Amino acid sequence: MGGQLTDRIAIDEALVRRLVRSQFPHWADLPIRRVAVDGWDNSTFHLGDTMKVRLPNAPGYAAQAAKELHWLPRLAPLLPVPIPSPVAIGEPGEGYPLHWSIYHWIDGETALAGPIGDHVRFARDIGKFLLALQAIDATGGPPAGRDSFFRGGDLSVYDGETRQCLAELEGQIDVAAAAETWDAALAAEWRDPPVWVHGDIAPGNLLVRDGRLSAVLDFGCSAVGDPACDLVMAWTFFGGAGRAAFIEAVEADTGTWARARGWALWKALLLRVQYSNPQKQAAEERIISAVVEHHRRAR
Repeated sequence: MGGQLTDRIAIDEALVRRLVRSQFPHWADLPIRRVAVDGWDNSTFHLGDTMKVRLPNAPGYAAQAAKELHWLPRLAPLLPVPIPSPVAIGEPGEGYPLHWSIYHWIDGETALAGPIGDHVRFARDIGKFLLALQAIDATGGPPAGRDSFFRGGDLSVYDGETRQCLAELEGQIDVAAAAETWDAALAAEWRDPPVWVHGDIAPGNLLVRDGRLSAVLDFGCSAVGDPACDLVMAWTFFGGAGRAAFIEAVEADTGTWARARGWALWKALLLRVQYSNPQKQAAEERIISAVVEHHRRAR
């Protein structure tokens, strides 16, 4: 999830059908239906059996389509699993104000729904993907900033938001320990050359086939910069042997792990404050506790 924008656009199958018919009439007869599991930044629809249409849900996500169109074909040959392959980019029209895109469809279920055969192997496969991504020449790549929701950038941009969340959660979580973890993350400054960052390594963007990692989706938040933000699955998804395997596989130094804890803590605190559902609140509290415990052990 790139960010919590509120100026969201209403998007349905009828709108997508009008856009395709007017701008890509040779595909006008293909059936269109919304995907079973959708994301936050974009609304996604099947276009026939072999393509998908993605439309940004708010203006803050509008730059993602052009970025992916330019960079994904350059990254794809250098990565160990498939990534989205752009087909075309659409123009604003039919009452829809933003550019939108068409991609080849990649079969598979997301890691949210698809059975993972071996979490240790899955963790290692993600680590292998991240190391391959970071090894690609970052020259000229998109800098971290507002378009990437600062993924790959300086974590301090979320300092005020994080401290506000800590204040609101006083008495509900161990605020002192969380604040110490956050301060350590801010102190672990990134000083190395920039590398490629996916920006949203999360279960909904990881496809699974036959129990294995089969593709990585949604590079809308990609940038070149600090790779720490790509490591949050250590706490948001993995536990036990899977977490240990992921930590080993990504080969990150202690400073990068400190900043990764900061990225995970910021988002978990933010969601904990926003959620009213007790089960969702408890899930974010478990992430906060896991991050804080990892910090304690790293001291």
